[in-house]
Amino acid sequence: MPQPITVRAIQQSDFDAWKPLWDGYNAFYGRKDETALAPEITQATWQRFFDPLEPVFALVAESDGKLLGLTHYLYHRSTTRIELTCYLQDLFTDPSTRGRGVGRALIHGVYEQAKGAGIKRVYWQTHTTNAAGRMLYDKVAAHMGFLIYAQDV
Repeated sequence: MPQPITVRAIQQSDFDAWKPLWDGYNAFYGRKDETALAPEITQATWQRFFDPLEPVFALVAESDGKLLGLTHYLYHRSTTRIELTCYLQDLFTDPSTRGRGVGRALIHGVYEQAKGAGIKRVYWQTHTTNAAGRMLYDKVAAHMGFLIYAQDV
């Protein structure tokens, strides 16, 4: 029987276990092979987690000494709130461990971190085709009805 899932802050020593999860997350959203993120982006993202001047953070879920999932989140100002807001930017679980509560544990880990920082709102986005993720998200948060538009400039 597997050990319970522990959610904790990422550590420098996690890189080799984090990277395949990061690559899996990016592949899920079509960033692989010729469209993969440049290695410099991955390295900069990794370094930001450990830079106290950066508002970017990472949690991992582990069980039996193995990383099962990751989440990356950041704090930012908002024009509709006094306190900072938390954007849960990335969430990914090892496909072989899905259904064990890893994603839920990671989301709740972000909720706890946000509360501890005095933040009252955590939000995220996902692709409309992410049916499995959306089933979970509908249980742990409210869909606010917004559509996301973006343009690289």
